[in-house]
Amino acid sequence: MSSESKEARPPTENESLKGESRFLRGKIAEDLADTSTAGISEDSTKLAKFHGMYMQDDRDLRMALKKAGKEKAFAFMVRIRLPGGRATAAQWLVLDRLAEELASPSLRITTRQTIQFHGVVKGNVKALVKGLRSVLLDSISACGDVNRNVMAPPNPERSPLHQMAYEAACEWSRYALPKTTAYYEIYLDGELVDGGEQTSEPMYGPTYLPRKFKVGFAVPPSNDVDIFSHDLGFIVIGENGKLAGYNVTAGGGQGMSHGNVKTFPRLGDLLGFIPADKINEVARAVLETQRDFGDRTDRKHARLKYTIEDRGVAWFKGEVEKRSGVAFAPARPFEFTTISDPVGWQECADGTWFYGLHVLSGRVKDAPGYPIKTALREIAGIHTGDFRLTPSQNFTISGVSPGQKPVIEAILAKHGITDGAHHTGLRLNALSCVALPTCGLALAESERVLPEILAKFETVLEEAGLRDDAISIRVTGCPNGCARPYLGEIALIGKAPNKYAVYLGANHVGTRLNRLVAPSLPIDGAVALLTPIIKRYALERDPGEGFGDFCDRVILPRDATLHSIGTAA
Repeated sequence: MSSESKEARPPTENESLKGESRFLRGKIAEDLADTSTAGISEDSTKLAKFHGMYMQDDRDLRMALKKAGKEKAFAFMVRIRLPGGRATAAQWLVLDRLAEELASPSLRITTRQTIQFHGVVKGNVKALVKGLRSVLLDSISACGDVNRNVMAPPNPERSPLHQMAYEAACEWSRYALPKTTAYYEIYLDGELVDGGEQTSEPMYGPTYLPRKFKVGFAVPPSNDVDIFSHDLGFIVIGENGKLAGYNVTAGGGQGMSHGNVKTFPRLGDLLGFIPADKINEVARAVLETQRDFGDRTDRKHARLKYTIEDRGVAWFKGEVEKRSGVAFAPARPFEFTTISDPVGWQECADGTWFYGLHVLSGRVKDAPGYPIKTALREIAGIHTGDFRLTPSQNFTISGVSPGQKPVIEAILAKHGITDGAHHTGLRLNALSCVALPTCGLALAESERVLPEILAKFETVLEEAGLRDDAISIRVTGCPNGCARPYLGEIALIGKAPNKYAVYLGANHVGTRLNRLVAPSLPIDGAVALLTPIIKRYALERDPGEGFGDFCDRVILPRDATLHSIGTAA
């Protein structure tokens, strides 16, 4: 789409709403105070996202409530801002208590390393925000057309490079916060400052960004953050154990729409290398370039990936250099070898330990025989270190001293919590979004059906002798990409109730997108399609070849039909 054609089209309604919102205030306060309904207005729903809140309803109850002449079962999802996924033990205890008292009892670890509360009714929103504030947490900019939660490898105590990446992620998160005081006024009963409402946003402007903006930091050889999926990424470059600087990527993004060829997932482009002290200058220049040139006439075409795709990498790189005053040097060598989270006890460079705990779909709740929420609450009561959330929805108990290690081991053992060593390689590398019943965009199940999907595929893998192979599988309820499905070696992407588009062929290290092999299959159909491919992989793969690489080399290049794709040539 040319810049001329975009300029000829009017901005979307969202742009007018943002511009007239008095810097994200709108009528949210009035809507929260309205006790005649459990919901809020459509305009307030859009603006509340900037404050980390989504108005949702329980779709399982829609028909029954409609037949009874009642309104939908409205409740908020509240997502907190947690750069690098770090929470202190004291903060975790408050998160746990708030979930029990003011929301759904479970906590959910997202694929962006933070926590979501579900089932927060309107009357509990302000109490929840005040509870977060009591331990210096908030939900500002966890959603909306702004810089979202910044990702970084968990457990920075593993090395000085990890620590510096984490600190840089936190610094950029603070730097990129909107300046409006609307959040404090609406949810924390704050008084207006400086004689009145905020009247400027120096970096964002009155209409903020065209769409969301995601930033991540990666420390090779692990690409646990899926760095090429971000609008903006920083890859740590170390030399002799010291930080030399960062390779910069831009233009990644996962969202698309089924059947709309103008929308597509995209890997970020490698722009070049910058010194370590130039992150904020470069990141601000990237953000402001997208602010000024992103498409505000079509929200499906508004991410940075489309700006770069339309105008070209060379133009974009030049614009960022001009605005930042930083010239990109040639990118320096790096290599990714894994995306997997470590499980069990791991010793760090500073002499402490962390315990990697697999959490399927990131859902922290007590289940029969596996009371993980209770166990973590008990550990938080005595733990002197931190808790860390991973980009793959897992959990680590971090900063454990040698003396405290046996105490935590005993608590885990008492509750039957294991390190995931008994899980298959597929299960340890599985991601899913929430989908039904709360996500309004979901076309099919995801989190609730993931155990069934894994069980079916695990049977096939066990028979093929591939139980422990690390194969990434990602399931989403729609094509918007919250679980980064287009980077999965296997992806099932919701198309309709119990129907999924099947994708194969991404590599395990997150540097190649997968490709569509079947547009719409039920789960059993997807298993039937992949069974002969999995068996071929077990017999024909090259030494050290991953499943996605095998599919890319052997399966996908062929002009194969749905019925013959798994058969030998």
